[in-house]
Amino acid sequence: MTLECISLYEFAACGGRIPQVPQHIKYFTFVFGFKKKNAEKDSENKTERASLSDRLQRTRSGLFGGLFGRNKTIIDNATLEELEDRLIMADIGIKTTDQVIQLLKTGSKKNSEGNPLQQLKQVLLPALAPVEQALTIPDNTNKPFLILVIGVNGVGKTTTIGKLAKRLQAEGKSVMLAAADTFRAAAIEQLQVWGERNEITVVAQAHGSDSGAVIFDALESARAKNIDVLIADTAGRLHNKDNLMGEMKKIHRLGNKFDPDLQREVLLVLDAGTGQNALVQAKQFNDSVGVDGIVLTKLDGTAKGGIVFSLADELNIPIRFIGIGEQVDDLRPFNASEFIDALLVSDT
Repeated sequence: MTLECISLYEFAACGGRIPQVPQHIKYFTFVFGFKKKNAEKDSENKTERASLSDRLQRTRSGLFGGLFGRNKTIIDNATLEELEDRLIMADIGIKTTDQVIQLLKTGSKKNSEGNPLQQLKQVLLPALAPVEQALTIPDNTNKPFLILVIGVNGVGKTTTIGKLAKRLQAEGKSVMLAAADTFRAAAIEQLQVWGERNEITVVAQAHGSDSGAVIFDALESARAKNIDVLIADTAGRLHNKDNLMGEMKKIHRLGNKFDPDLQREVLLVLDAGTGQNALVQAKQFNDSVGVDGIVLTKLDGTAKGGIVFSLADELNIPIRFIGIGEQVDDLRPFNASEFIDALLVSDT
């Protein structure tokens, strides 16, 4: 037995001597001792082993589960009909679904003996490849580079900001946060928690303050401190409310007032679980303020991950990141080939 296995209180109570271990100490050995460290390490290893295919299991099951067995060598009409229904149910959208089915029909006629899953990838990859564009922070930009994070409430904006800040730090960038969501209860405090966790300065004002003023102050502070990237949280804007969209435009103009040459990224966060509603939000935000990139969150908890195809087909806005879990590393750059491979992997 080692000193790690008992609490300091119990050790002191025994005059510095190793006591006889009663039954309840087994609890403490797990909570305070080396077993806890081992348990944490095991948990980390499990997290590392959670691949993209693991996290997309619900979408994959809905799309292709049981449809292409190991002995399946052709895509016949019955398979196409079943696949068409599944694509629509996964919120890929009728327009995109029609295109996929027609391309598969053409491909099947040309290559009747081909691997069905390989044929699917050949059809699906060109649909997503154009939106695989990573977020890049120019080295020669006038600091700071502004990332304005927008989206409706509940899509995971604040969490995305925290994870993105950590990623940028790992890339060697200095980061500052602006708590411009001054309306939602506890929004400022939530961002400050992420700031403390990542040791990042958070510029904030009182609840109900003007969000534009918060961002302007943060820009001035970031430039004075030579910060590389300023990430601004914003209030959850309802895409069908003109007055709220007007405020977003005001924030956009303030950036131009601060520095006409200010480089920025308007990053829209969408919840994959909302399906076609996410597409509606994206269209409205893009029409109102312009969207440079998309983060699609909560892909691990939905069977509607097919919405990524609708977004790519109808908007062609770069998908910068996907969110596939609660861990910091679960915010991952979007890779079209890896995404499709994860959808097509066999669960049997």
